[in-house]
Amino acid sequence: MSRWLAQTLITVLIPPLLVLIAARLVMTPLFLSFEYNRADFPEDLYGLTREERLEYAPYALNYLLNGEPISYLGDLRFDSGLELFNERELGHMEDVKVVTQAAFGAAIFAGLLIIALGVLLRRDRLRLAAALRNGAILTLALVAAIALTAIFNWEFFFTEFHRIFFESGTWQFLYSDTLIRLFPEQFWFDAALTIGGLTIISALVVFFITFRIKST
Repeated sequence: MSRWLAQTLITVLIPPLLVLIAARLVMTPLFLSFEYNRADFPEDLYGLTREERLEYAPYALNYLLNGEPISYLGDLRFDSGLELFNERELGHMEDVKVVTQAAFGAAIFAGLLIIALGVLLRRDRLRLAAALRNGAILTLALVAAIALTAIFNWEFFFTEFHRIFFESGTWQFLYSDTLIRLFPEQFWFDAALTIGGLTIISALVVFFITFRIKST
């Protein structure tokens, strides 16, 4: 493999890798707790308490990351005995799991490939530094464009994001459905901004690391 190709691949792979790392950091009980404990977080109009949200939401999160079948969610019941999720919600969660695990699998592959390409360029520190610097700059530019779209036209951003990954009609639910009650639109807006913020921080770290690489 040519050094130019190795440099280009590192640059191109850095943005999705940093975004997916940030997304994985958000997919934690810590972020759930932060959101539900915010004073201005929307209350559930149908009666779920903060404690109940903190009890039920981690199941949805865990399902996306574990190897369990959909019965992991399908068997859940409210205290009243009613099913926690209906068939449409369960179908969507199956789709989300496929996308999520494919994305994180790709992130692992991208990370390993970047390390391998970095080893290939270890004797050409200026080219390696340029690859990382360009990747960081590209990340910042892409995140800035996406963030501006999300902030000023959230409905468009949210809709188009789902259209890319899911079939039409499979990701829209009633306000009374559990997925919406656990994860209202404000949750996704906050998650998107947090992922963007974490990605920017990591890109800046990569950018400043390049100066250390060039000086050694």
